[in-house]
Amino acid sequence: MININEVIETNKMIEQENLDVRTITLGISLLDCIDSDLEKLNQKIYDKITTVAKDLVSTGQEIEREFGIPIVNKRISITPIALIGGAACKSSEDYVTIAKTLDDAAKKVGVNFIGGYSALVSKGMTKSDELLIRSIPKALSVTDRICSSINVGSTKTGINMDAVKLMGEIIIESAELTKDRDSLGCAKLVVFCNAPDDNPFMAGAFHGVTEADAIINVGVSGPGVVKKALESARGADFGTLCETIKKTAFKITRVGQLVAMEASKRMNIPFGIIDLSLAPTPAVGDSVAEIFEEMGLEYAGAPGTTAALALLNDQVKKGGVMASSYVGGLSGAFIPVSEDQGMINAVQAGMLTLEKLEAMTCVCSVGLDMIAIPGDTKATTISGIIADEMAIGMVNQKTTAVRLIPVIGKTVGDTAEFGGLLGYAPIMPVNQASCDNFVNRGGRIPAPIHSFKN
Repeated sequence: MININEVIETNKMIEQENLDVRTITLGISLLDCIDSDLEKLNQKIYDKITTVAKDLVSTGQEIEREFGIPIVNKRISITPIALIGGAACKSSEDYVTIAKTLDDAAKKVGVNFIGGYSALVSKGMTKSDELLIRSIPKALSVTDRICSSINVGSTKTGINMDAVKLMGEIIIESAELTKDRDSLGCAKLVVFCNAPDDNPFMAGAFHGVTEADAIINVGVSGPGVVKKALESARGADFGTLCETIKKTAFKITRVGQLVAMEASKRMNIPFGIIDLSLAPTPAVGDSVAEIFEEMGLEYAGAPGTTAALALLNDQVKKGGVMASSYVGGLSGAFIPVSEDQGMINAVQAGMLTLEKLEAMTCVCSVGLDMIAIPGDTKATTISGIIADEMAIGMVNQKTTAVRLIPVIGKTVGDTAEFGGLLGYAPIMPVNQASCDNFVNRGGRIPAPIHSFKN
C-alpha cells in the first residue's frame, strides 16, 4: 500500500528535485508490414504506426494530469528498418523514402522521436544493411524526428571492423549534410556494441525481434533526486552512501512502474520494462556530474570519478530491481556531455577529457555520448574511437555506444548548440595520432574467449 508519506515525498521529488519520467516509449513490430513493393511497404508502415500509436501522446498527458508526474517525452521504437526494407529497397534512396514515411507518422501521432532506423551488423552486413547504413546521412538530413542506431559488435560475435570503418565515414557525411545546424544529424545517430532489444532511450531505441507485436517501455530519470538525497550523507562512509542511493533509486523506479502499468492498462498494450537510467538534462540541478561533486569530487573527471560512477551505477540497479519485476534497457547512469551542465563545466575547466570519459564508460550505462569534436576530425580517427569503445563493451559483456558529433566549421574552444534536451557542448580535443592503417585492415575482431559460454 502507498501511504501519505510516500505521496508527500514523491511530490517533493517532482517539484523541487527534477524527478520526471523521461519517456514512455511504445515499441511496435513492423515485421507484418514487409512487402516487395516499396509504395505498399511505406503505406503499411505508416498505417500501422498511426493506428497502434494513435493514443500514445494523449494517454501520457492523461497520466501526467491525474498523477501529477511529468512525462517529458512520448516516443516510438520500431523493428530495425534494415530487416523491414530488404525486400523492397534496391538503393539507399529507397530507404530514404521509408525514413520520410516514419517521420510523417511520428508527426501525425505527435511523438518527438521515432527510433529504429537501424541495422544489426555485429558479424557481417547484408546488402540491405549496407544500403540502409549508406542512406543514414541523407535520411537524417531530410527528417526531423528519426533516430538511427547501428550495432557493430557483441560479446558473442566480436567486432565487425568493416562496419566500424564505414560508420566513421557515415558520421562525417551526416555532419556535412547538417552543418548548417551544428551537424545535428550526428546527435541522432549512435553506434552500439551489445545493443539491447528493449531500450526506451533515444537515439538507440529499436524494437527487437524478440519482442511482442507492441510493448510499453518506460525510462525514468532522477539525477537531481539522488543528488539531493546525498546531501544528507555528507561526510558519511561509503556504506551509508550506498544505502542512500539504493533507497532513492527504489523510490524513483516505483514512480516509473506506476506510469508504465497505467499506460499499459489504458492502451491495452503489454508492459515491457522499466529502464532505471539516471539521464541528465541541461537543466540546473539535473546533473549526474553534480552527484559526483556531492560525493566529494571537485569536478567530474577528478581522480576517483570512475570509482564514483561504478558505485552509483551499481547502487541504482540494486535499488531499482527491488521496485520493479521487469528491469531492462540500459539501466544505470548516463554521462552525455552536452546534456549535463556539470559535465560541460568540467570540460570547460579542463578537468574532463575524452580519454577520461572512455575510462568511465567501462562502468557506466552507455558510452561516449553526445560529445562534440572538431569538424576536421578524420573518419578513420572516429572509427578508431568507435573500435575502442566497442572493445570495452565486447570484453566486459556490457552495452557500450558512441555518439560523436564532428561539428563542421568548429574547433576546440568553440561551442555547438543543439537545443532542447540535446543541450550544447564545448568542442573537445581528439588525439591526432593516426590509426589509418589499423582501421583500414578490414575484417572482424574475433569474440573474446569468454563468449563461448553455453
